[in-house]
Amino acid sequence: MTPVAPDAAWNRLLALAQRPGATAIRSLFSRDAARFEKFHWQACDMLLDLSKTAIDDAAMQALLGLAEATGVMAARDAMAAGERVNNTEDRAVLHMALRAPPGAGFKARRADGGVDDASADVDATMAAMERFTRAVHAGEIRSATGETFTDVINIGIGGSDLGPFMASRAMWHEGSPMRPLYLANADAHNWELIRPRLNPGRTLVLIASKTFTTAETMANARVVRGWLEQTLGTEGMRQHLVALSTNHKATAEFGVPSDRVFGFHDWVGGRFSLWSAIGLSIALGCGWDDFIRLLAGARAMDEHFLSAPPAANLPLLLALTTVWHVNGLGLDNHAILPYDHRLSRFPAHLQQLEMESLGKRVTKGGLPVKHLTGPVIFGEPGTNAQHSFMQLLHQGTTPVPADFVLIANPSHPYAGNHRLLLANGLAQAEALLRGRGEDEVRAEMTAAGKSAEDVERLLPHRVFPGDRPSTTLLLPRLDPQMLGQIVALYEHKVFCLGVLWDVDAFDQWGVELGKQLSTSILPELLPEGRVGAHDPSTAGLIGQLRAWQGLDN
Repeated sequence: MTPVAPDAAWNRLLALAQRPGATAIRSLFSRDAARFEKFHWQACDMLLDLSKTAIDDAAMQALLGLAEATGVMAARDAMAAGERVNNTEDRAVLHMALRAPPGAGFKARRADGGVDDASADVDATMAAMERFTRAVHAGEIRSATGETFTDVINIGIGGSDLGPFMASRAMWHEGSPMRPLYLANADAHNWELIRPRLNPGRTLVLIASKTFTTAETMANARVVRGWLEQTLGTEGMRQHLVALSTNHKATAEFGVPSDRVFGFHDWVGGRFSLWSAIGLSIALGCGWDDFIRLLAGARAMDEHFLSAPPAANLPLLLALTTVWHVNGLGLDNHAILPYDHRLSRFPAHLQQLEMESLGKRVTKGGLPVKHLTGPVIFGEPGTNAQHSFMQLLHQGTTPVPADFVLIANPSHPYAGNHRLLLANGLAQAEALLRGRGEDEVRAEMTAAGKSAEDVERLLPHRVFPGDRPSTTLLLPRLDPQMLGQIVALYEHKVFCLGVLWDVDAFDQWGVELGKQLSTSILPELLPEGRVGAHDPSTAGLIGQLRAWQGLDN
């Protein structure tokens, strides 16, 4: 078969998306009673249902053709081989090495032509993390007051906070060895909410910053270090500090003992780093064995991604569904709806994972992209979401694709509550599909005794258009291994989308300008500062802030 060029594959796909009735979903079920059987897949203990989208056989073949034309599988293999697929930073991307078994043999190719043994580095770090974690839990490593550590606070931001926070929230239970807490926002109100819950004599503090220069993280770290020092003194404070960093000089200057520094390499991107030393708060809070189960679940998804054919490859299928919605149908918002409260931070993690990775406007070659890229990701756990933004999904002017995540078996004994939760999740997806037509609304209102006048007056407000797309992920349970699988699923989805859209999914240059400007503004907010050269709006706002703070009196 003659290979199809990417442009031709894109044109074929977009032509299918412009067919009359291309957004219809209900009629696909009417025409094909076996639609669910054809458009759901099972792998890694999960079920992915794409049947409630407008993808039909022709669209699926075009999408798979696009994946072939853009070389998704070849790019996948290059990433796994340690090639420098992060082209703007000239780095390998090897988060898969972080959850591989010992001695897996992952190699990272450097820009100078050398090759690093990534697996050997990972194995050494994991061994050190395990020794430390087990020693803390066994009481072999104690606080400056001689007490066992009961709380661990992780100070980080972005990937050094969102992933570990999400995983700890999902995995922690009353039998877990320590209580994990997370401090990210530079707003000290965040610290003031956490501080009263902590005893400095029993609190272990992790400072998570690869460079140990992240402004928000270091500002919070200095505040917490001062809090420890007030009670424990300078030497005592040092016994409570741990650094997740590669900057050993800076960590030593801050007061972190050298044997309490756990590093990771530049081939670990922040939003893909919860499997690395950045996940130490998960291991301490939830237990080393559960942390290993989390890694094992991700590894199972890695093995599926690396071996499954395109037509049955869950991450690729999820990515192709996004391409259909964003590029084919112009639907550039996406809701994440986990029907499990333990996954309440999952949408926030995916916001960073997807929007920081895919919010790009130029290709890997530096040219303007030809297609829409990353959609806006938002979400809340069900059933909360039903009472906030689901109105827009059902009756808003533009459909919003949604991912429903449903867990078959809960970890609590309240079967009635769980049935209600599942019923709501299934019903929301069905309602988005079915909608409610005029005849149905009219019959229902008439049967309820409404007058003909009221029926006609309220009819337009009660009609649901339907044909609104959704994807469902059904999991048998939520345990550390299943959590690892679903997080890795979305990581690989993001990788596939980066290849399909020809953007570098592993850099984030867009966050740098704001950081640079904040550095210049910061001195202007000091008592002795003066408003510098800015646009009139920013200058005016700084001036008003100084006035209200009494700095110019």
